[in-house]
Amino acid sequence: MRRYGKHTDEDDIRIRPGRRGSRPRTRLRPKHEDAAEGFVLTVDRGRVTTLVDGRTVTAMKARELGRKGVVVGDRVAVVGDLSGEKDTLARIVRVEPRTSVLRRTADDDDPYERVVVANADQLAIVTALADPEPRPRLIDRCLVAAFDAGLDPLLVLTKADLAPAEELLAAYAPLGVRAVAARHDEPVAAVRHLLDGRVTAFVGHSGVGKTTLVNALVPERSRATGHVNAVTGRGRHTTTSALALPLPDGGGWVIDTPGVRSFGLHHVDPSRVIHAFPDLEPGTEGCPRACSHDEPDCALDAWVTEGHAEPARLYSLRRLLAARERREGD
Repeated sequence: MRRYGKHTDEDDIRIRPGRRGSRPRTRLRPKHEDAAEGFVLTVDRGRVTTLVDGRTVTAMKARELGRKGVVVGDRVAVVGDLSGEKDTLARIVRVEPRTSVLRRTADDDDPYERVVVANADQLAIVTALADPEPRPRLIDRCLVAAFDAGLDPLLVLTKADLAPAEELLAAYAPLGVRAVAARHDEPVAAVRHLLDGRVTAFVGHSGVGKTTLVNALVPERSRATGHVNAVTGRGRHTTTSALALPLPDGGGWVIDTPGVRSFGLHHVDPSRVIHAFPDLEPGTEGCPRACSHDEPDCALDAWVTEGHAEPARLYSLRRLLAARERREGD
């Protein structure tokens, strides 16, 4: 029994813990060596849906990750309740190094980068041939982002039954970009073989049939689709968050992303775009310092004149560099 007053001694002294608690602070963090491997399928309001050992597990980011974000396509380490049962919640304690990062900014004047997806190796740029009309400048910007991220671009032209594809295909042929035209009623036949074994992110502005194509590829996980406004010619956003879906027969992954109205490139260093043109890159050795590759002293003009590369390739490079500097809506 505790004593009070003059009958107390040192054994009766009560030590009150500090305001921050009695547990000493440490910078050492647990390594979580027994954490399970997970693949991020989607992120919604702080809740991360992750595939762990074939089970869909809901998790949240651990405090020790700080401000480090988790995005679709990330490979993560997960601890806690991994049963995947209703109302259970696990913790993501580590984000593994990314092999690629596709970024965009809301606008060219916006310095804040948004990571669209991680660890993809292919970018499918989806555009309709009609209803709505193609927007080549947006396509160019997506190509710049793909080249900057190290992704293989794939141009997918939808609604080929409504308008011919030859003119648009010819415009991008000098870039060496793979391109396919898909009819609205049979989109899978044209695209499926190009996705085998790949992690492919799908991007495009609203109304081009991007989510319809994804639904056809993975029919058991259909997402809502919208329509094109007859007055503005623009589609309505029906996909509000990115979602990774496995292709049937274990043939790869497709990642459906929300429709975009613009693709800001504030984060892209123009000097990296040339790496997507291996036939032109050696010709830059004679360029003046900090050459934009679109000025009178650019050595690429002589390189092409000497027959080392096709003029159409240089035109395509400069078109993409111009897209980096020019707003999509201009």
